[in-house]
Amino acid sequence: MDINLPAIHQEASAAFARYEDALVHNKIDVLDELFWPSEHTVRYGVAESLHGIEAIRAFRNARPAQGLMRTLQHTVITTYGSAFATAMTEFRRDGGNKLGRQSQTWVKLPVGWRVVAAHVSLIDLP
Repeated sequence: MDINLPAIHQEASAAFARYEDALVHNKIDVLDELFWPSEHTVRYGVAESLHGIEAIRAFRNARPAQGLMRTLQHTVITTYGSAFATAMTEFRRDGGNKLGRQSQTWVKLPVGWRVVAAHVSLIDLP
């Protein structure tokens, strides 16, 4: 298996960057586009377990649009072959006392890269 083929890694990294921009600017339509529109898509958040795209959409539409800016650190994007990638990152919000951790599983579908599974958690900063 080919790991981190340059062109594939660049594509997956661009999809991840587009997701991050949409997240911090509350571009719900782009966030919705970047998740696989399936009942099999899963997103586990800090306080929610969302199974299926409809649950994910409902969460996004109800979430407050303020306080979304954050700084990423230790981002690792790894591609496996030409159609599978993982994106792992840590994040901090200004003035926050928690370290956020985010993982995403991406699959390249005919329409482009889509998140098929995601997880977000928080831990106390030392």
